[in-house]
Amino acid sequence: MWKAYIKGFKAYLQLEKSLSENSVGAYIHDIEKFTQFLIENTIELNPEEIELGHLEDFLKWINQLGMTPASQARIISGLRSFYKYCLQEQISKTDPTTLLEAPKLTKHLPDVLSFDEIEKIISAIDLSTPEGGRNKAMIETLYSCGLRVSELINLKRSCLYFEVGYIRITGKGDKERLVPIGDSAIKYIRVYLEKIRVHMPVIPGYEDVVFLNRRGRKLSRVMIFTIIKDLAKKASVTKNISPHTFRHSFATHLVEGGADLRAVQEMLGHESITTTEIYTHLDREYLRDTLQQFHPAFREN
Repeated sequence: MWKAYIKGFKAYLQLEKSLSENSVGAYIHDIEKFTQFLIENTIELNPEEIELGHLEDFLKWINQLGMTPASQARIISGLRSFYKYCLQEQISKTDPTTLLEAPKLTKHLPDVLSFDEIEKIISAIDLSTPEGGRNKAMIETLYSCGLRVSELINLKRSCLYFEVGYIRITGKGDKERLVPIGDSAIKYIRVYLEKIRVHMPVIPGYEDVVFLNRRGRKLSRVMIFTIIKDLAKKASVTKNISPHTFRHSFATHLVEGGADLRAVQEMLGHESITTTEIYTHLDREYLRDTLQQFHPAFREN
């Protein structure tokens, strides 16, 4: 019964919301989890007949499955989007998710790498291999531009404007932005393109992709995670590292250096300044130093 509704919701996410394949898949998974609950509890109702009580029972059910509060909150977000679609398409006249309470999430900030730790990770790359030259260019670009992993693997040669020091990025929702790129990243991308990639076989369709695997195809997200985890281990950096760590470190270092939050928002491609504020936390020592420098009550006598 729900298959037709899910199919329509998928089309809505793809066509009207212009969401990425990964985001669409996550939303559909959330609704399928809810339909699984309905089937297991022999609840034969269509979306219009679902009430708040059913959703609260569903939350208890996924809690018993051992889902984390973050996963539960994401599923609730998926259900809210689904009912927004149902209202728009007049599948349902009411939204039962309105009064549904999401589990309280404890905010935790991702690890931030110091500049020295980033240098250590880059120094751990074996530059005697073609993959090493590529990996150095990738990590320099991740940190220099604060890219999402999906933006890195989809970076196009036709979007490199090195003569003016910018690259064009296609971010979430296919939104484009121009991002400044540092001289070091430019240097190592050029080395990779002119001395390594030029000797590689390229599968048709991937000619414009900057970073390729040894078979001439686009790299996967998993591959980037693996490369970074291995380098962190070699560099004896014990923090929990992922490609996102470089993005978060990029933003944090900018703000600690005095960058305007709006400029950081623009470079990261955030729609809301609130999201940027979450990424760019400032450590206590930095805040205290700032107060001691500028606030009369904190100045040492």
